[in-house]
Amino acid sequence: MPCTSFNRAFAIIYSFAILALIYHHLTTLFRHSTTVISIIITTTLLISDLILSFMWATTTSFRLRPVLRQTFPENLEKVLQEQDFPAIDIFICTADPYKEPPINVVNTALSLMAYDYPPEKISVYVSDDGGSELTLFAFMEAAKFAECWLPFCRDNNVMDRCPEAYFSSNRHGNTELQYEETKAMYESMKIRIENTVERGEICPGYIIDESQRQIFSKYRTPGFSRANHPAIIQVLKESAKEKDKKGDLMPNLVYVSREKNKNSPHHFKAGALNSLLRVSSVMTNAPIVLTQDCDMYSNDPLTIKRALCFISDPLARPTLGYVQFPQRYHGLNKDDIYGGEFLRLFVANPVGMNGLQGPSYVGSGCFFRRRVFFGRPTSMVPPEIQQLEPDNVVEKPITAQSILELAHHVARCNYENDTKWGFQLGFRYGSLVEDYYTGYRLQCEGWESNFCHPSRPAFLGDVPISVIDAVSQTKRWAIGLLEVGFSKYTPVGFGAQCMGFIMGLCYAHYAFWPILSIPITIYSFLPQIALLNGIYIFPEVKRKKNEIGQQSGKTKYDMKLQQLWSLTKNGDEINYDALRMHIPEDQNGWKSYQRENGKPRIEAVIVRHA
Repeated sequence: MPCTSFNRAFAIIYSFAILALIYHHLTTLFRHSTTVISIIITTTLLISDLILSFMWATTTSFRLRPVLRQTFPENLEKVLQEQDFPAIDIFICTADPYKEPPINVVNTALSLMAYDYPPEKISVYVSDDGGSELTLFAFMEAAKFAECWLPFCRDNNVMDRCPEAYFSSNRHGNTELQYEETKAMYESMKIRIENTVERGEICPGYIIDESQRQIFSKYRTPGFSRANHPAIIQVLKESAKEKDKKGDLMPNLVYVSREKNKNSPHHFKAGALNSLLRVSSVMTNAPIVLTQDCDMYSNDPLTIKRALCFISDPLARPTLGYVQFPQRYHGLNKDDIYGGEFLRLFVANPVGMNGLQGPSYVGSGCFFRRRVFFGRPTSMVPPEIQQLEPDNVVEKPITAQSILELAHHVARCNYENDTKWGFQLGFRYGSLVEDYYTGYRLQCEGWESNFCHPSRPAFLGDVPISVIDAVSQTKRWAIGLLEVGFSKYTPVGFGAQCMGFIMGLCYAHYAFWPILSIPITIYSFLPQIALLNGIYIFPEVKRKKNEIGQQSGKTKYDMKLQQLWSLTKNGDEINYDALRMHIPEDQNGWKSYQRENGKPRIEAVIVRHA
């Protein structure tokens, strides 16, 4: 990129300026700090500037080799026929129907099911970590609506394939009969889902047959709660059997609520993703896995093909493990005055890492090769059973009794006991920010990644809309990142050794980002407190020797005595011996010590000889 050379030159020049500043702090601390207060102030400023210097170095690491690649999905079929397109498993995680409204999760799932991709090769797995019948009911409604929504999108070449985004926009013709019918069906589904969430239970009139009644009866067993319940896996759409209203095949849609027990650790989102990884291995075992946040809907139906431009490229590196798309948000004001879009985190920094080993995993909008979750590129770590291996071929339908039994078995809360899951297999445990930690560990194992940033955002989501949510999210990020930064897998040591010094600095920028609060706090209060107490904390501007006598008739000795005055006064007395130690012995003149208006004063008249 054109600014790369300038960035490198600037980094070298700026490094010398930082070294000069650190040198000034050290000389001030060891040569000129004579009181406890001055030592504390100088040490505090030194620590602050060391932290800022370190964070500047980590930030600069993103600017040394930026690369932005472009894809051309229209050329994909020149190297890969449509019938050879790989299957894809899509993971969506949700945990609370009140914090994450089911209608929003449904919109995300529908937008992903409607990709411009062979539908029989798409399988959507929804993880309901809250174990709520409200979420299951919402997806039962979504499965019925998908039968008309998917052909509607194909027939009309719809780009906004999230129903809520499409029907609330003006980028369509509102006079078409098919549009009105489809919108009426969506509004009806939306009302039923929102009414159910508002009631907190499913209206008996919404249950249409005995099979649904039996499914929902599982949620009403004694002792059932979000923290203590058995595994529930429900196939809502099976591609091999069901078709839409136009007679085309449908994607698979599977609801999964893993078993939970208060006596077994569940490892939060990383545990839910690992459960989905095992369940999907048993049922479909697609070679490509997409992880998606429940509030990030698809905004571009060509996204899968864009990812395949990297993954299926004949010249692609064999160590390519995943392709990361940026997280973008809607509903922000024009200038994003609150910085809610995190452009540096999701766009600028990944471009900088793209020229090295590749961007970090940011939790959503990431296409993985399933193989990356099973060891290094050169040595696979085998799972416990053959059905979980990444190259296993599933020959039975997903509704087969043996498949469902095994899927329930691998979704049990104690399945991971005495296994390598979370440590050498799957998404990694050990940090609240499982996305950052998983991507970091995968790249330490030798996997690489690519960053894809098309002009039309691939995914759009919601930013936190309240201060409480924003603070809670930032707190979770800070704790999780520091867990990695101060662990044995710290990026400045373990990471730099495995990936190289520059990549280690890139990951260190994230890991130690929370410590920026230390210099920010110090520089927010210390200068003002020092100024109010008459203490100088910044270096003085030195003037030429012939200019000193021209200002106020002062000599260098007068200036020295004025400086020493503030450092040696103690109550109403003056430490005269201390003053004498700092006055050159070879000067000619006289000194008088007297009192004037009850306050001590030093007068010094220096007689200079020609």
